[in-house]
This record gives sequence, C-alpha cells and structure tokens, in this order.
Amino acid sequence: MNRSHSPSACGIALCASLAMALTLPAALAAQSPGFTVEDVLSLRGARVAAASPDGGRVLIALSTLRDRVGRDNSRFGDPTYVAPSVASYRMIDTRTGEGRPFFDGPRQAASLTWSPDGSHIAFLDRTGDAYRLNIHEVERNRSRTVSLPAGRVVMGDATLQWSADGSQLLFTMRTNEWHERARQRFLAEVDGPIVVRSSEDPFLSWEEIRRLSLEQIPALYDVASNRVEEILPASRLGSVTLTGDATHVVYQEDRTDSTSYEQIFGRKNRLIVKPVGPGESRTLFEDMEGITMRWSGDNRSYVYAKENRTYFGTIDGGEPRQLTGEPPREPGEASPEPPADSAARTAERERRARERFTPQRLSHDGSTMLARNSQGYWLIDTATGSDRTMIVEVPEPDEDDSDDRLPAWGVVAWSNDGNDVYLSYASRTQWERGLMHYDRTTGELRELVKDQRYYTGLQLSDDGSRFILSIAGGNQPGDIHVANADFTDVRRLTESNPGIEDRLARTELLKYLDVDGDELYGVVYYPLDYRQGTPVPTVFIVYEEFFDDRFNPLINVLTSNGYAVVQPSVDLERGYPGEAWVKGVTSAANKLIEMGVADPARLGVHGTSYGGYATNLLVTQTDRFAAAINISGKVDMVSFYFDSPRLGTRNTHAPERSQDRIGATLWEQPQKYIQHSAVMFADRIDTPLLLMTGTEDHNVPERTTSEMFYALRRLGRRVEWVSYVNGGHGMPTSTEAEVRDYHERILAWYDRYLGKDDSTRATSEDSGEAGPVGSDRSR
Repeated sequence: MNRSHSPSACGIALCASLAMALTLPAALAAQSPGFTVEDVLSLRGARVAAASPDGGRVLIALSTLRDRVGRDNSRFGDPTYVAPSVASYRMIDTRTGEGRPFFDGPRQAASLTWSPDGSHIAFLDRTGDAYRLNIHEVERNRSRTVSLPAGRVVMGDATLQWSADGSQLLFTMRTNEWHERARQRFLAEVDGPIVVRSSEDPFLSWEEIRRLSLEQIPALYDVASNRVEEILPASRLGSVTLTGDATHVVYQEDRTDSTSYEQIFGRKNRLIVKPVGPGESRTLFEDMEGITMRWSGDNRSYVYAKENRTYFGTIDGGEPRQLTGEPPREPGEASPEPPADSAARTAERERRARERFTPQRLSHDGSTMLARNSQGYWLIDTATGSDRTMIVEVPEPDEDDSDDRLPAWGVVAWSNDGNDVYLSYASRTQWERGLMHYDRTTGELRELVKDQRYYTGLQLSDDGSRFILSIAGGNQPGDIHVANADFTDVRRLTESNPGIEDRLARTELLKYLDVDGDELYGVVYYPLDYRQGTPVPTVFIVYEEFFDDRFNPLINVLTSNGYAVVQPSVDLERGYPGEAWVKGVTSAANKLIEMGVADPARLGVHGTSYGGYATNLLVTQTDRFAAAINISGKVDMVSFYFDSPRLGTRNTHAPERSQDRIGATLWEQPQKYIQHSAVMFADRIDTPLLLMTGTEDHNVPERTTSEMFYALRRLGRRVEWVSYVNGGHGMPTSTEAEVRDYHERILAWYDRYLGKDDSTRATSEDSGEAGPVGSDRSR
C-alpha cells in the first residue's frame, strides 16, 4: 500500500517564497474533510512552459479545470477554432526558487520557446479570437509583437523554432483568405442549407476540411532587423524544421490523393530540403510512408528504419547509408534456404532478430545512433554501423508473452556532448520507477533514483548540468522540480496544492488471476479513513489495462464519499474482445471480496468511451453489479460503424484494425458485430444503468448510446439517460455547472444503488442464459 507525500523538502526561504507565490485556491484552503467537486474545478496543475538553455530559469504554467471550461463542442473539426485554456505563468529562478509573474494576469499563450542563446522567448498570445506572435527580451523583461506582412495571420498551432544563435525564428502563418475560406467551408458542412457528398469525391468531406489545417506559409523573423521573410508560398505541409545554422528548411509536403481506409487520417508526404536563400529545393524522400526519422540536434542528419534495416543520411544529399540489418538482396536473387537442423534454424532466427534495430535517438552532432533491438539499447557509430556498444540489456518479451512483466525502459535525455545517456525505468510487477545514467567515458550504468514516484517531462539543460522535471507521488498531482544531473540535489520549485495529500485516497497494487488463469494487475483506491477488513461499496472503472496509480479527480470524489474504487486490467483478444471484461473484471471483484474490501452486494461499474462500451457489454453478461454507468460509450457496433463523420474513417478502422479488435469488416464477420452490440442483448440487463452523453459528441455520437435507453425503457428496466446538450465526449466542460452536475450525478447514482443496505437492490433470478460473448450470470 502507498500514500506518497511530497518527494523532497524545500529550504525555509524557498518554502516561504512558494507560499507567497503559489497561494492555495480558496476552495482547497478550506480544508474540507475530503476531495470535493469544488476541488475538481480548483485543483491546480503545474507544467513547464519553457526552460532556459542553462536550466537557470524556468517558465511554469499553473492552471485549473476551471481555466479550460467554456469549450464550444459544436465547432469540433473547425480548423479555425481554438478551445479556451488560460493559465497563470511564472518565471522562477531555479537556483534560488524566487519567482515573479510573467504576464500581468492569466493568459492563453502557446508555444513558448526559449532561444538557444538565452536572450529571448517567443510565444503566441491569444487576444479575443486572434493570436499574436510575440518576442520577449529576457534581460529587459519586455515583450514586443511581431508585425506580420499584410494579409497574414498566425494561428495557435503555429510552428516556432529558433536558429542555434538565437538571431532568427522560424514560424508559420496563414492568409486572411485561408481563415475565411476554412471557416466558411466548416459552416457549409454543418449549416448547409444543402450539403452534397459523393463517392466520386477523393476525400470524405470532413477529411477535406481537416486537411485545410495543412495549409501554411513558413517564414523567418530576424530579431535584429525586426523583419519577416516568407520562405515558401502557402502550401500543404506536414512538419517544417529549420537547420541550426538557419541555412535550410526541411519540410514534408503533403501529396495525399484520397482518403485512406488503411490508416486513420493516413497521409503521403514528400520530404524536401530547401535553402533559405537562393538555391534549388531537393527531394530527400519521394514517399515517407512507414518512415519515422530521428534527427540530430542541428537538424542536418537523420536515421530511420525500413524493412528491418536502419539507415543514416544527411540533408547534403547522397544515398542514405545502411547501418544495421541484413544486406538487401539483388533483384531476382532468391531467398537463402533455411538450415535443415532445427537448432540451426533457431539460431538463425535469433541472429536475424538481433540485427533488427529501432532508432531511438541521434546524437546532437549526428555521429552516434541510439537504437534498440531484442537484446537492449545500443550506441552505434553512424560512420561504420559496426562499432556498437550495448549500454543496457533489456530483453523483449518472448513470443508467448511469458516475459511481459519485464521492466519497461525508455530514453529520456542525451547530453549535447554525446557522453551522457539518461533512461527511465519502471517495474511491471511493483510500483518502482526511476532514472538511470550511462556514462560513455567510463562505460558505467548507474542508478540515479528509484522509488514509487513518477518522474515525467524531463528536460536536460544544454550544458548537461541540471534537469527540470515533474515529480508526483501515487494518486497525487505533480509539481515542478530542479535537480543536478546526478540527482544529488533535488529541489521543489512549485507547491501547487499544499495540504492536498491527506485528502486523497491511499492506493494499492492489486494482483489477481482472471478466469483463464492469466495473471493481471489493477489499482485499488481506498476510501478515506478506511478500516482494514471492513467491506465497503466498491466501484470498478473499466477500460483496458491499468497498472499505475495516477491521480484521478473523479476517483478521489468517490473515495471521499466512502467508496473503494478499483481500476482492473483485462486481457483483450483480437476477434473476441467482449469476453475480456467479464473474465477480468469479475475476477478482480472476487479478489476484492476475498480481501474483505468489497461488499459483494454493493458493486458498481462504469467507464468512459471504450470503457463505457465495455460497461454495457459487461452488464449483458453478469448481474453482479448493483449499478452501472456508461459515459459516452457505444452500444451498437453496426450503427457506430457507419457513424462519426467528423472523425473520417475512425469508426470503420477501430473494429477492423485497431481498438475495437473485431478484426474484420462488417460484411466479413457480421455475427461478431452483433455479438459485440450490447443493445442486441438488452433483455439480459438487470443492472440499473445510467447513460451520460453529449449532444455535440462527434467521437461517439449520442444517438448510438441512446439506443440503449429506448431499448431498456421498452423492456421495463431501470435506465436513465442524461444528455448534456452542449457537451462533447466524456465529461462536459462547456460550463462549470455541467462539470458539477456530472460529478454529483455519478455520485448520486452510486449512492442510490450502492450507498444503502442490500434491500434497496432489486434482484432477479438466475436465468441461466448465456450472454452474447461468454456470459457469467452468477452472483
């Protein structure tokens, strides 16, 4: 069990500064006995908006859910719309902890980017419905707005990138004409009065609208002269990058000719390098499909993987050089015969697997690739490909998944001089997370920190001397910290929500076996002041897999009101996903009952989106739950398959190829679509069901969820449908009143069916019937 507290103490002077600078919101300062709905709105999150190259100063954004309320969900898919998201920004000296406001009040800013020489910060600032490009002079503490060429606008999604010397800034603009055209195209689709769609159109209409966001004009701003120079005419572009010396731009030019059903929003891009001054553009890659590049710090060299081989190239031209993998066969050359001996065949497969590398990073100067294969992480010389050093052994899971509980590793930072590699570590069998350091000079891999906390958002200063990062305990919001590169001095820079820890749930990692005997993990959040061995009403929040005890506001509202909350994992199988939830969730419930935590007569279950879909399927297969809530989850796979036009091909792709895991089209396996449509088995639902939807939800349109309401009402079952008319997907955020209603309504539903004695629960006799996908009708 774990109740994690503040990870590191701060000095008296620093703490005093924090207390003055980061005043606790009034709702939290009231010290209510538990976590409330007011706390949901008022709790502050801290994030690093920008850090100086030397790590000596950091811009921190502090915001609450209240700062994001006001979203207009009816404009989902409008290329010109930016949802509200204001924050308070503070400049903090990481050496002293002293801070000051960066703006004169809360502001909606975006893309705050510190110049490499430390002299300026570029950012986008929203005023009304328009954005401005601003340059802040750090030493003089003053900002100026960049004057754009006539007929040009900057949007909230604009690219901002400095040259290495801080003299120039790459950014992207659009034309006034684009803004008006994109807005009118959106309105024509939603307001008509006449909308025509044809199979002869190369793109689905909403994908055509989405593609308008690709139209950009890359430009360079010169700080000294205060001039803007356009590099390219308005074009449909993917990424746009400036080389460190500001001599070239590298960009992806969109050349997609039709809607893809193989990949959601699939695009075909050409990679081009163009001199900033005079000179001809050159195409580096005609087609970027299936290629993910890792670039050097100066953006002049790159590595990528293709067909089990890795390659190194530069923007200077020439054929990319193969670094790893089997040599390509000549045209017409036959594949080699496999060895006759089985042991030799196994050895050959293992040898080939060791040659399959995935690039992770490229050093700042491009001389070394950091890549992973089936054995672990390697440093590979890009000049030869043969000079290789394994820095950490991290075997991948076997094909039979017998090793799927091996620790998870990742690369989080690499010093500019190429010597120091930093990796994250996370156990998959216990709450143990940390950071490792590999020193290329000594060849030593050393543990920097390892405990139960979360270390995220790590930024290493350009000189490699310090980290800026967020640290959070289990079920706690994170705060910003600064640390020396060797983690010998970790200091807290923010204390966003002092005193909140004692009002949050204690957590425990749950280990259990599902019906098939597979080992699974889940997370238990205990009620406040829980007494060991006391059965309490228990809510299961379902989705796919859960392991980490991340902070969750709704869970803490429930635990503050006497509920235990469990996030169970399920073992989803392609082609038969519906069986997973009844196998995994009911097994987790059995485990909680055995532990003396869950009251078997007072079990509830809910989920959002895919979790809402899971909830509805689950209650068609078992009546063990006294209450259930489906939040924005589909109930009919057939109608959902042909819906959600604003998401393009997502609703066909999900069952065919991705999350829904049906593994076939509707016409290939119609019976599976029916088997995974809870509404087809509504007559087997005895559990009181609350449906929560948003009329403006264009992810899972509420009309598919509403089918369950009309079905259960026709069948005389207990069902309630709450539709937030201005709401979108999941929790509504159009107004504070909606946020409050959402949380209070969920709590009231569980209070009604779980919060009283067992006599309030209507029961039904065991019908003995099988559910749609492997029913468990027993108690």
